[in-house]
Amino acid sequence: MLPTERAIRTTPEGLLWEPSERRVRGVKGETTVVDSRHPVLVWEPQLPVPQYAFPREEVRTDLLRPARNPAVGTHTGTRIFYDLHAEGAVVENAAWTFPAADLAGHIAFAWFLRPDSGLDHWYEEEEEVFVHPRDPHKRVDALLSGRQVLVEIAGTTVAETVRPVLLFETSLPTRYYFPREDVRLDLFAPTDHGTACPYKGTAEYWSWHEEDGVPPNVLWSYPDPLPAVAAVKGLLAFYNEAVDITVDGERLERPHTPFSEGLRVR
Repeated sequence: MLPTERAIRTTPEGLLWEPSERRVRGVKGETTVVDSRHPVLVWEPQLPVPQYAFPREEVRTDLLRPARNPAVGTHTGTRIFYDLHAEGAVVENAAWTFPAADLAGHIAFAWFLRPDSGLDHWYEEEEEVFVHPRDPHKRVDALLSGRQVLVEIAGTTVAETVRPVLLFETSLPTRYYFPREDVRLDLFAPTDHGTACPYKGTAEYWSWHEEDGVPPNVLWSYPDPLPAVAAVKGLLAFYNEAVDITVDGERLERPHTPFSEGLRVR
């Protein structure tokens, strides 16, 4: 395949799609439902992340039945929904087809924003992938730095370091990761909140010990990050959207990001 043939294509329905050269597998219990060497990444207009669609011949279509209660309106122009029958269970609307002629003969599977996606595990090559497929047009780089970074909450200095790790992620502000000994962790309380990211791994969280208009879970860490960002292992980072950060003497403006709404004080 020539590089020019890998460009993102657009359908009349507003879908964006691009062939992928990764082998992708989806497993339910001990049953491999998808094993594809010709997957396609599809971006729907209302979703910020891609999804996978697979050639029908690389899907166990014998495990799919027309949906009893089709989830009409949940995907762009969806024509047919399928229930998954596998491992003695039925998962409703686990798969669907898009109406685009370009994607005829392909079946997509629920994944993003649905914890009970129908399949228990997804793999790109031999590496398990969580939450949603990774976007090939986004990067996440964790770089050691010698910048002086200071964080304040309600006028109190809660972190200060000259050995941060800077995490650069496409379309998001730079995140500043601090060694634990450079953070006043005694001013925070651990919570049972957790998130998962297909680029970084699973995070644990802390909340500010007082109210002060600070949203909960403002501080986080990746205790066992994915290899690509191993440099942030065990370090601590703050939401730029909710704290005051000064870098090399320059106070940063608080950015507005997709996380901003969720960080409103409850």
